Amino acid sequence: MKTNVIIAMVLCLMVSTVYAHQQKTAVTTISFNHRVNNIEVMHKFYLHDAEHAVRDLFDPAADILSSKATQNTFADYVQQQFAIETSEGHSLPLSFVGLELDGKYLWLYQETSIPKNLSSLSISNGALQDLWPAQINLVNIEGKGKLQSLLFDSSDNWLSISLSE
Repeated sequence: MKTNVIIAMVLCLMVSTVYAHQQKTAVTTISFNHRVNNIEVMHKFYLHDAEHAVRDLFDPAADILSSKATQNTFADYVQQQFAIETSEGHSLPLSFVGLELDGKYLWLYQETSIPKNLSSLSISNGALQDLWPAQINLVNIEGKGKLQSLLFDSSDNWLSISLSE
């Protein structure tokens, strides 16, 4: 009986490990850096997801680990899928700062100047949702009032938040 319990526990751990990364999720942080008057955007993707995405979206032989061109193609794709607008509907021009591979993550960085009298934001984040409808994109907004979060699923095009000091 004790052996059966141990075997069952080991099997449960193996199954949970296999399914641990089945949920497709990416996290973006929008940070207000008042010291340099910039909005800094940091996108964090599982490298495993990015690998599969570039192969499915662009080239079955793509290698995101060793090819700068493939990394830049993925970065371009993410930038096309993400946007920020003011409450007046003005698009904030996001500049690409760079990307880095960090263990099991791929980070992409963007920035823009903080507009004057900014009281709210509308955000669109559809990265990887065209490939995987179950993809969830969490966006955290920090540095202007309390920490706020938006959760995008494939049915969300734009979500809005109010900002405070």
